[in-house]
Amino acid sequence: MPIIKSAIKRARQTVKRRAKNIEIKKAIKSAEKAFATKPSAEALKQVQSEYDKALKKGLMKKNTVARRKSAIYAKAKTAGVKLTPTAKKPAVAKPAPKATAKPAVKKAVAKKPVAKKAPAKAK
Repeated sequence: MPIIKSAIKRARQTVKRRAKNIEIKKAIKSAEKAFATKPSAEALKQVQSEYDKALKKGLMKKNTVARRKSAIYAKAKTAGVKLTPTAKKPAVAKPAPKATAKPAVKKAVAKKPVAKKAPAKAK
């Protein structure tokens, strides 16, 4: 067991993180099994969602997730399952800018001429 306070805290955090990681991995495996037993659009969507969660939490690297999702899509294609694309939310229209009488124009500030120093006298 650690003696130093920071090491004790780190040990507690490690236990919690490990439990969460195992939970996420189990969810992925169960979703994959559900898809393998009965391929459907819902099961495919669930697997995709679980992989995205793992990626977001930093449990898996993005290329690993991409590779695994690609393999799942290939299996879905051979099984004849089609994933319907999710409808994107409509873009929120921005309010029109307020009309002003004249556009604001910055005026150029004229620089004042700088007086030059007289050359030093030679002795």
